[in-house]
Amino acid sequence: MNFTLPGTRRIVLDDDPADLVRIDRGAECAPQDAGLSEEAVAAIAEAMLDDMFGTRIYPAVTFCLRRHGRIVLNRSIGYARGLAPERPLALNARVAEPDTPVCLFSASKAVIALLTHKLAEEGGIDLDRPVSHYLPAFSGDGKTHTTIAQVLAHQGGFPQFSAEGHGPEVLTDWDRCIERICDMPAEAGGRRLAYHAFTGGFILGEVIRRVTGSSVTEYLDSRLRKPLGMRYFTYGLDGRSRSRVAENHVAGQPVRWPVSRWAEEALSVPFEEVVDISNRDFFMDAVIPAGNLYATAEELSRFYQMLLDDGIYQGRRLFEPATLARALRPASNQFLDRTLKIPMRYSEGLMLGMNPIGLYGPMCGAAYGHLGFMNILGWADPSRGISAALMTTGKAILGGHLVTLMRSLGVLNHHCGGLRA
Repeated sequence: MNFTLPGTRRIVLDDDPADLVRIDRGAECAPQDAGLSEEAVAAIAEAMLDDMFGTRIYPAVTFCLRRHGRIVLNRSIGYARGLAPERPLALNARVAEPDTPVCLFSASKAVIALLTHKLAEEGGIDLDRPVSHYLPAFSGDGKTHTTIAQVLAHQGGFPQFSAEGHGPEVLTDWDRCIERICDMPAEAGGRRLAYHAFTGGFILGEVIRRVTGSSVTEYLDSRLRKPLGMRYFTYGLDGRSRSRVAENHVAGQPVRWPVSRWAEEALSVPFEEVVDISNRDFFMDAVIPAGNLYATAEELSRFYQMLLDDGIYQGRRLFEPATLARALRPASNQFLDRTLKIPMRYSEGLMLGMNPIGLYGPMCGAAYGHLGFMNILGWADPSRGISAALMTTGKAILGGHLVTLMRSLGVLNHHCGGLRA
């Protein structure tokens, strides 16, 4: 069912969508091996790929679903490059593949959070100590006693950069970002829940860098990327991979006041500028811990499957059970997020599901993961035994596509465990 509203910026395409589906048949198991029927898998594929692409908001959609550790679906639909809303298909357009890398945007936060928990597991930091203990410049103006745990839980008191004039390129200047955060005033940590779109990631990354003497990328490589056997799954993208990356495009309903103001406050730069810079080389050259990790849908699902498997991947333990127990436990009750303007429930680093409905669909109170800008999702749901990743390249805040997303997640949750799971 198509819930697209009039006036929506949509892709225009004459192709039969069925011709644009790509399936990683070598990876997908037989439905019964994952405890599902063929009809259930077909319904999930239709909901998560066909229906999402049918909104004409997303030039490309990639989706990977694991159940009980087995890959049930690893598929893509649409064009990775050469197709944008309200533009004709380019002559050099390239169809998306299941292994097409996509920028995770804020879904990257789950990774920097787990790296921070890993450093605590190794004894490098104490999550309950102030950030200023490891980064002395992060002090004064309400910040001195703010703990690492509070930053992880979006209660650090510095949710966005100060309002001083700056362009989007500031996000690619690591040292300048750290300097600006340390210089600006903030609330005392823990006073209110307010999503830290970029600021928290830089501070967590700087703590990792100061304590380990290694870059965030090096620490990610050694603790997660290489042990998990990832091809991408890193901040930024090397030159040889850029021809394969999926382009991002503004889509959906025009973003007007007051939503436009809220979006700019949350993102620190205007909505459409974020989309534009994400396709630029200087963005892919940068390391933005909370916003520019690149991965395939299968890689993100693999990461969450490792968490679902109690920190073990192919017989190797990557996280201790106590580390994951802390990373996944609620850091607060459900409260209104002052940045996102919606009720949210966080752990120290992850967005938690809610009942009767939440980010991961209906009756997803046991789920955990993270949302990415916009409608990128990576999550695990232990009540259903699933780890999943949904990647989309059309960036829309408002519109009927949100109804389609919730309906699609409802179909997925129903077939993987029922709405009462």
